Amino acid sequence: MNKQAQPFLKWAGGKRQLIPEIMKYIPEDYGTYYEPFIGAGAVLFQLKPAKAIINDINSELVNTYHVIRYQMEELIEDLKRHENTADYYYSIREWDRNRESYAQLTPVQKASRLIYLNKTCFNGLYRVNKKGQYNVPYGKYKSPNIVNEQVIRQVHDYLKEANVTIKNEDFAQVIEGAKKGDFIYLDPPYDPVSMTASFTNYSLEGFGKKEQLRLRDLFHELDKRGCFILLSNSATDFIKSSYDGYKMKIVGASRNINSIGSKRGKIEEVLVMNY
Repeated sequence: MNKQAQPFLKWAGGKRQLIPEIMKYIPEDYGTYYEPFIGAGAVLFQLKPAKAIINDINSELVNTYHVIRYQMEELIEDLKRHENTADYYYSIREWDRNRESYAQLTPVQKASRLIYLNKTCFNGLYRVNKKGQYNVPYGKYKSPNIVNEQVIRQVHDYLKEANVTIKNEDFAQVIEGAKKGDFIYLDPPYDPVSMTASFTNYSLEGFGKKEQLRLRDLFHELDKRGCFILLSNSATDFIKSSYDGYKMKIVGASRNINSIGSKRGKIEEVLVMNY
């Protein structure tokens, strides 16, 4: 199986830089791998499990995974059509302002748009407004790697060769079939470290305290089933107290995706595990 697969997007909360630390705590042997908040997939592509069930609430992101898996060549060709200019960027960004016409786009066109905007928008931030419209400004980068053909082909190879199920559901539904010996990696939208630090607006649905507590309850349930569970989150007092009694490891991570430069930099994250 391809050993070089890596994330094809920049994603708020992405785990690429934390991989060396996370790998220290991966169970030696497990059954099915579950990742209900897949995002850019850094942990998935590092582990390359033979059987995995991945999910995200962001339907645009899930569509892109499907397109890379089943329509890779068409996607690569469509990506080559894009231009790195402000006028072109904003014309592509405007596509989702008319929901009827946007619904007529093909899955390949939608996936190509998502990757293009991600590569050329300001600081790689995915953000939508209350109407579900992408609203990140143009990034003004000289040479963004819009068509990272090698990475797309590597991700395609893994998704085609392995037994990977891709879902677009609520996180609780995804792990209903998880059983003893399966490994679940939970990387939800983080509990904000301040009132302005939230990265949860990558979909119309937010992820506040209520959802964090629902995830905590799910962690308890999976623990009782005998699953291996590893969770990443910000090391806030709320999160640490919510998982009191489980093994915790505090790690430092650089966060480079934020619209405010002063908000980027080192933050403390916590890894919580039941093994």
